[in-house]
Amino acid sequence: MCVSVKPELILLELSLSDMQGIDVIKALREWSTVPIIIISTFTDNEHVISSLNAGANDYVFKPFNADVLLARINSALRSAAIHETSEPELVNGPLRMDLVRHEVFLDHEILAFTPKEYNLLRYFMIHRGKMLSHREILKAVWGDAHTEDTQYLRVFIGQIREKIEKNPSVPIHIVTESGIGYRMEIAEIADLHKQGLFRFTG
Repeated sequence: MCVSVKPELILLELSLSDMQGIDVIKALREWSTVPIIIISTFTDNEHVISSLNAGANDYVFKPFNADVLLARINSALRSAAIHETSEPELVNGPLRMDLVRHEVFLDHEILAFTPKEYNLLRYFMIHRGKMLSHREILKAVWGDAHTEDTQYLRVFIGQIREKIEKNPSVPIHIVTESGIGYRMEIAEIADLHKQGLFRFTG
């Protein structure tokens, strides 16, 4: 399930009906660095140490205070964002992504994004200036099972352009590489396109 959904963070109970939480942590760590926070009634040092050694990022005892759990979640997300990008936010000209609060801003105004739109835009922001193939984008954002779903990708690109482009039919931020994929222009290049010094079709 986690392979296809690609969660931003996992809250995990150690006592599961079909397998032990420790085994879940070890299995996840074989292929993923997603933050894992254990929520458990086990308060002994042995369970805490074994969970952290297996790869969990944090351990919260039950019963817990909701505000404390939220603070732990934000801390784990912040650490993950910095680990991935070296910064807690991504900026490209008028676009800014707060990777901790999962918020997108255009010219300082917050935009409403679905989780999948957010993940797709984040991938473009991380790799801005680089030509990305359809297959590469689909694999990174949707997983191995969707590497041929180019029409699916096209729909989401259209949705994002509607939100960040002044003229979605003539995009300057996310441009099409015909027959290959897409590229997010670095802000300075996008400004030249806007001024009409460069031309391309989307």
